[in-house]
Amino acid sequence: MGLILMIVIAVISFAVQWRFKSKFKQYSEMPLASGMSGKDIAEKMLKDNGIANVQIISAEGQLSDHYNPADRTVNLSPEVYNGRSVAAAAVAAHECGHAVQHAKAYNWLKFRSSVVPAVNVASKITQWALMIGVLLLVFSGNPIVLLVGVVALGIVTVFAFITLPVEFDASNRALAWLESNRGIMQTTVEHDQAKDALWWAAMTYVVAALGSLAALVYYASMLMGRRE
Repeated sequence: MGLILMIVIAVISFAVQWRFKSKFKQYSEMPLASGMSGKDIAEKMLKDNGIANVQIISAEGQLSDHYNPADRTVNLSPEVYNGRSVAAAAVAAHECGHAVQHAKAYNWLKFRSSVVPAVNVASKITQWALMIGVLLLVFSGNPIVLLVGVVALGIVTVFAFITLPVEFDASNRALAWLESNRGIMQTTVEHDQAKDALWWAAMTYVVAALGSLAALVYYASMLMGRRE
C-alpha cells in the first residue's frame, strides 16, 4: 500500500510541476500594463514595508528565485529580475514576502531557519542510508542503517511541512500588497493571474511534502517488519 501511495503521489507531483511550469510560461507572456520589471516591483515592496537592508540581485538559473535570510538577499532569476510580466511581478512580490516575514520575525520562518542545519545534514545522508539500510535489512536482518535513514527522512519530512505555512503566508503577503498597489497591477485580470500562478507554485510544495511523508511511511513500515 505504501509503495502504491508513493507512485500515485509521484505521478501527481509530476502533473503539478508540469502545470506550474505551464502557468508560469503563460503568465510570462502576459505583459504588465504598468510596464514595471520584477526588480522594480521588489524594490517598491521592500520600500513600502520599510525594509532597507535587503539587496535584490539577479541569480542564474530558471525558476531559481528565493530569499536568503542569511545574507538578506532577494535572488531573482533573470526572467523575473528583468521581466515585465504578470509572472515576474507575482514571483518578485512572493520572494519579497519572505523578506517581510524576516523583518517582522514571522514565527514559522524563524522555526524553519533554525532547523536548516539539521536538514542539510539529513538530506545528504537520507538516500544512501535508506538504500544501504534496505539491503542490510533484507540480507542480514540488521536494521540500524535503515533506522538512521528513516530518522533522517523524518527530519526532511518535518521540514517540508514546516515550509508550507511559510510559502502560503509569503504568497498572501504578496497578493495583499499587489492588491493595495493598483499602479502595479492595474486590472483585476492581472491580479487573478498572479494569484493563480502563486497557487500552483504553492501546490508544488504541498505534493513534495506529501511525497516525503508517503516515503517515510513506506520505509518506517519496512523497518517495523510490515513489508507489503
